[in-house]
Amino acid sequence: MSHKSARSYAFLSIAAAVATIALKFGAYLFTNSVSLFSDAAESVVNLVAAVVAVWALTLAAQPPDDEHTFGHSKAEYFSSGLEGALILIAAISIGIAALGRLINPQPLEQVGIGLILSLVATAINGGVAIILLRAGKRLRSISLRADAHHLLTDVWTSVGVLVGLGLVKLTGWSILDPIIALLVAVNIVWAGFRLLKETGYGLLDTALPASEQKIITDVLATYDRQGILFHAMRSRVAGSRRFVSFHVLVPGNWSVQRGHNLCEEIELAISKALPSTNIMTHLEPLEDPLSWEDQGLDRLSEEK
Repeated sequence: MSHKSARSYAFLSIAAAVATIALKFGAYLFTNSVSLFSDAAESVVNLVAAVVAVWALTLAAQPPDDEHTFGHSKAEYFSSGLEGALILIAAISIGIAALGRLINPQPLEQVGIGLILSLVATAINGGVAIILLRAGKRLRSISLRADAHHLLTDVWTSVGVLVGLGLVKLTGWSILDPIIALLVAVNIVWAGFRLLKETGYGLLDTALPASEQKIITDVLATYDRQGILFHAMRSRVAGSRRFVSFHVLVPGNWSVQRGHNLCEEIELAISKALPSTNIMTHLEPLEDPLSWEDQGLDRLSEEK
């Protein structure tokens, strides 16, 4: 993945967050709407998360060193984890504000202007979210995907607020304003838990998705007719990078050079099929019983 390219998208997210904060807080000041305040508070979280994403992507771009021999790609999980936590904090603050307004309802002012400002902010968030989501999938960046999903949550939040304020304007029922804010808080709590769950899976070295595991097994299957066997298959994901290891079993009378050439060929084939993959192979003789004692490590061969 090009971390430099990913950082440029993170800077786009920062610019969008600054613009939407100005618009949404302006809408709140015009209307005195607690639901618009909740929407603006979530945009502040967007800004903090985008800044952290730039830091995480910068750290993830650093090459391996003596202390981090597998690289720094897991730094992206700091970004997604912090964003999930900030979302939950924002939800709590929104809920507190909404409950206070629910107990003491207040009339809204200049709702029309507030709706226009919020609509413009929503359009900005929606456009940037689509851009980040596509870039996150293409660049395999959990930081960008987390930011995109948060912005999409913000968009749906804003849509709900806009609909609610429209109903307040039509009916005059000011009580709808804090009720909408509470619904917003519940919605973003769910988004926060999802981000924290994905971050946790990443930190626990979760295996590659089934679709990517199948790509590897399909590559290895092409060597079956040559009498080459594989086992002790293991994989994990770390940010945008994949790590795969397995044992290659060949006839014991092969030369070291021949076995080495085969491993290089297999590693290259998998790298072409799955870019940004670090592959480690271990050569073993087919005839040696000790070569079969580590089959318990197998992660993928059962699917072959």
